Amino acid sequence: MLRVALTGGVATGKTYVRTRIAASGVPTIDADAVVHALFAAGTETSRDIVSRFGPAVAAPDGTIDRQALGALVFEDESERRALEAIVHPRVYERLAAWMAFQAGRDVGWVVAEIPLLFETSREGDFDRVIVAACSEAEQVRRLTGRLGIAESTARVRVAAQWPIGEKARRASDVIDTSGSLEETDRQVDALCRRIDAAARTRGARADQPDCRPL
Repeated sequence: MLRVALTGGVATGKTYVRTRIAASGVPTIDADAVVHALFAAGTETSRDIVSRFGPAVAAPDGTIDRQALGALVFEDESERRALEAIVHPRVYERLAAWMAFQAGRDVGWVVAEIPLLFETSREGDFDRVIVAACSEAEQVRRLTGRLGIAESTARVRVAAQWPIGEKARRASDVIDTSGSLEETDRQVDALCRRIDAAARTRGARADQPDCRPL
Protein backbone atom coordinates (compact mmCIF):
# COMPACT_ATOMS: atom_id res chain seq x y z
CA MET A 1 0.00 0.00 0.00
CA LEU A 2 1.26 3.45 -0.91
CA ARG A 3 1.00 5.96 1.91
CA VAL A 4 0.37 9.42 0.47
CA ALA A 5 0.33 12.67 2.43
CA LEU A 6 -1.56 15.72 1.21
CA THR A 7 -0.46 19.09 2.54
CA GLY A 8 -0.16 22.74 1.59
CA GLY A 9 -0.82 26.04 3.31
CA VAL A 10 -3.85 27.52 4.96
CA ALA A 11 -6.55 28.15 2.32
CA THR A 12 -4.63 26.51 -0.54
CA GLY A 13 -7.41 24.02 -1.30
CA LYS A 14 -6.11 20.91 0.49
CA THR A 15 -9.54 19.72 1.57
CA TYR A 16 -11.01 20.24 -1.89
CA VAL A 17 -8.24 18.10 -3.37
CA ARG A 18 -8.73 15.38 -0.74
CA THR A 19 -12.47 15.32 -1.34
CA ARG A 20 -11.90 14.91 -5.08
CA ILE A 21 -9.49 12.03 -4.43
CA ALA A 22 -11.94 10.38 -2.02
CA ALA A 23 -14.67 10.59 -4.67
CA SER A 24 -12.58 8.25 -6.82
CA GLY A 25 -12.77 5.59 -4.11
CA VAL A 26 -9.40 6.15 -2.41
CA PRO A 27 -9.54 5.96 1.41
CA THR A 28 -8.65 9.34 2.94
CA ILE A 29 -8.37 10.82 6.40
CA ASP A 30 -8.24 14.43 7.56
CA ALA A 31 -5.83 15.26 10.38
CA ASP A 32 -8.00 18.25 11.25
CA ALA A 33 -10.94 15.89 11.90
CA VAL A 34 -8.65 13.90 14.19
CA VAL A 35 -7.84 17.12 16.07
CA HIS A 36 -11.57 17.85 16.34
CA ALA A 37 -12.09 14.46 18.02
CA LEU A 38 -9.16 15.07 20.37
CA PHE A 39 -10.66 18.44 21.34
CA ALA A 40 -13.95 16.88 22.45
CA ALA A 41 -15.11 17.28 26.03
CA GLY A 42 -13.48 14.97 28.55
CA THR A 43 -10.55 13.79 26.44
CA GLU A 44 -7.04 13.68 27.82
CA THR A 45 -5.99 16.15 25.15
CA SER A 46 -8.65 18.72 26.03
CA ARG A 47 -7.79 18.43 29.72
CA ASP A 48 -4.10 18.97 28.97
CA ILE A 49 -4.87 22.01 26.82
CA VAL A 50 -7.05 23.62 29.49
CA SER A 51 -4.37 22.89 32.08
CA ARG A 52 -1.73 24.60 29.91
CA PHE A 53 -3.70 27.53 28.47
CA GLY A 54 -6.40 28.15 31.06
CA PRO A 55 -10.20 27.76 31.25
CA ALA A 56 -10.79 30.54 28.72
CA VAL A 57 -10.00 28.11 25.88
CA ALA A 58 -12.83 25.75 26.92
CA ALA A 59 -16.34 26.22 25.52
CA PRO A 60 -19.36 25.91 27.82
CA ASP A 61 -19.94 22.32 26.65
CA GLY A 62 -16.41 21.31 27.66
CA THR A 63 -14.94 21.14 24.15
CA ILE A 64 -11.94 23.23 23.19
CA ASP A 65 -12.90 26.60 21.73
CA ARG A 66 -10.64 26.62 18.69
CA GLN A 67 -11.16 30.31 17.99
CA ALA A 68 -10.17 31.27 21.52
CA LEU A 69 -7.20 28.92 21.42
CA GLY A 70 -6.15 30.20 18.00
CA ALA A 71 -6.19 33.78 19.22
CA LEU A 72 -3.64 32.77 21.85
CA VAL A 73 -1.27 30.75 19.73
CA PHE A 74 -1.26 32.16 16.20
CA GLU A 75 0.68 35.29 17.14
CA ASP A 76 2.93 33.71 19.78
CA GLU A 77 5.37 31.10 18.53
CA SER A 78 6.23 29.75 21.98
CA GLU A 79 2.54 29.23 22.79
CA ARG A 80 1.98 27.59 19.42
CA ARG A 81 4.83 25.19 20.02
CA ALA A 82 3.43 24.31 23.44
CA LEU A 83 0.11 23.43 21.83
CA GLU A 84 1.80 21.40 19.11
CA ALA A 85 3.71 19.39 21.72
CA ILE A 86 0.39 18.34 23.23
CA VAL A 87 -1.53 17.68 20.04
CA HIS A 88 0.79 16.48 17.28
CA PRO A 89 2.04 13.20 18.81
CA ARG A 90 -1.56 12.10 19.44
CA VAL A 91 -2.64 13.02 15.94
CA TYR A 92 0.14 10.96 14.38
CA GLU A 93 -0.68 8.00 16.63
CA ARG A 94 -4.24 8.00 15.28
CA LEU A 95 -3.09 8.43 11.70
CA ALA A 96 -0.71 5.48 12.05
CA ALA A 97 -3.49 3.29 13.47
CA TRP A 98 -5.79 4.26 10.58
CA MET A 99 -3.14 3.45 7.97
CA ALA A 100 -2.43 0.10 9.61
CA PHE A 101 -6.14 -0.70 9.41
CA GLN A 102 -6.26 0.27 5.72
CA ALA A 103 -3.20 -1.87 4.97
CA GLY A 104 -5.12 -4.84 6.36
CA ARG A 105 -7.89 -4.16 3.84
CA ASP A 106 -5.42 -4.58 0.96
CA VAL A 107 -6.09 -1.20 -0.65
CA GLY A 108 -3.68 0.19 -3.22
CA TRP A 109 -3.10 3.63 -1.68
CA VAL A 110 -4.42 5.99 0.95
CA VAL A 111 -4.25 9.72 1.54
CA ALA A 112 -3.81 11.60 4.82
CA GLU A 113 -4.43 15.35 4.71
CA ILE A 114 -1.91 16.87 7.13
CA PRO A 115 -1.61 20.68 7.07
CA LEU A 116 1.64 20.81 9.09
CA LEU A 117 3.38 17.79 7.56
CA PHE A 118 6.66 19.56 6.80
CA GLU A 119 6.53 21.71 9.91
CA THR A 120 6.41 18.54 12.01
CA SER A 121 9.14 16.83 9.93
CA ARG A 122 6.97 13.79 9.25
CA GLU A 123 7.15 13.69 5.45
CA GLY A 124 9.46 10.67 5.74
CA ASP A 125 6.52 8.62 7.04
CA PHE A 126 5.00 8.66 3.56
CA ASP A 127 5.80 7.27 0.11
CA ARG A 128 4.58 10.39 -1.70
CA VAL A 129 3.67 13.93 -0.74
CA ILE A 130 1.10 15.98 -2.64
CA VAL A 131 1.10 19.75 -2.12
CA ALA A 132 -1.94 21.87 -2.93
CA ALA A 133 -0.51 25.26 -3.84
CA CYS A 134 -1.54 28.79 -4.72
CA SER A 135 0.05 32.20 -4.23
CA GLU A 136 0.28 33.85 -0.82
CA ALA A 137 -1.88 36.68 -2.13
CA GLU A 138 -4.57 34.15 -3.04
CA GLN A 139 -4.32 32.55 0.40
CA VAL A 140 -4.91 35.93 2.03
CA ARG A 141 -7.79 36.71 -0.33
CA ARG A 142 -9.49 33.41 0.46
CA LEU A 143 -9.02 33.80 4.21
CA THR A 144 -10.41 37.32 4.35
CA GLY A 145 -13.35 36.34 2.17
CA ARG A 146 -14.13 33.00 3.81
CA LEU A 147 -13.59 33.88 7.45
CA GLY A 148 -14.18 37.60 7.31
CA ILE A 149 -10.95 38.29 9.17
CA ALA A 150 -8.70 41.30 8.74
CA GLU A 151 -5.97 41.13 6.12
CA SER A 152 -3.31 41.57 8.82
CA THR A 153 -4.67 38.57 10.71
CA ALA A 154 -4.78 36.52 7.52
CA ARG A 155 -1.14 37.33 6.80
CA VAL A 156 -0.15 36.24 10.32
CA ARG A 157 -1.87 32.88 9.78
CA VAL A 158 -0.15 32.38 6.44
CA ALA A 159 3.24 33.32 7.91
CA ALA A 160 2.79 30.82 10.76
CA GLN A 161 3.37 27.99 8.25
CA TRP A 162 6.23 27.23 5.89
CA PRO A 163 6.20 29.22 2.61
CA ILE A 164 4.11 27.34 0.09
CA GLY A 165 6.94 27.53 -2.47
CA GLU A 166 9.22 25.59 -0.15
CA LYS A 167 6.57 22.94 0.40
CA ALA A 168 6.03 22.63 -3.34
CA ARG A 169 9.78 22.25 -3.88
CA ARG A 170 9.84 19.27 -1.53
CA ALA A 171 6.71 17.61 -2.88
CA SER A 172 6.41 14.52 -5.05
CA ASP A 173 3.43 16.11 -6.81
CA VAL A 174 1.95 19.61 -6.87
CA ILE A 175 -1.68 20.57 -7.55
CA ASP A 176 -1.99 24.22 -8.58
CA THR A 177 -5.32 25.40 -7.16
CA SER A 178 -5.03 28.97 -8.43
CA GLY A 179 -7.35 28.43 -11.38
CA SER A 180 -10.92 27.22 -11.74
CA LEU A 181 -12.30 24.19 -9.94
CA GLU A 182 -12.45 22.40 -13.28
CA GLU A 183 -8.72 22.99 -13.78
CA THR A 184 -8.01 21.65 -10.30
CA ASP A 185 -10.21 18.62 -10.96
CA ARG A 186 -8.29 17.78 -14.13
CA GLN A 187 -4.99 17.88 -12.27
CA VAL A 188 -6.30 15.73 -9.42
CA ASP A 189 -7.83 13.15 -11.74
CA ALA A 190 -4.61 12.85 -13.73
CA LEU A 191 -2.61 12.47 -10.52
CA CYS A 192 -4.96 9.76 -9.28
CA ARG A 193 -4.35 7.80 -12.47
CA ARG A 194 -0.59 8.09 -12.01
CA ILE A 195 -0.69 6.98 -8.39
CA ASP A 196 -3.08 4.13 -9.23
CA ALA A 197 -0.53 2.89 -11.76
CA ALA A 198 2.32 3.23 -9.26
CA ALA A 199 0.35 1.33 -6.62
CA ARG A 200 -0.43 -1.49 -9.07
CA THR A 201 3.24 -1.71 -10.04
CA ARG A 202 4.28 -1.91 -6.41
CA GLY A 203 1.64 -4.56 -5.76
CA ALA A 204 2.81 -6.64 -8.71
CA ARG A 205 6.38 -6.52 -7.47
CA ALA A 206 5.31 -7.55 -3.98
CA ASP A 207 3.46 -10.55 -5.42
CA GLN A 208 6.48 -11.85 -7.32
CA PRO A 209 8.20 -14.82 -5.64
CA ASP A 210 11.69 -14.35 -4.32
CA CYS A 211 13.83 -16.25 -6.85
CA ARG A 212 17.22 -15.23 -5.52
CA PRO A 213 19.65 -18.13 -5.11
CA LEU A 214 20.10 -19.47 -1.60
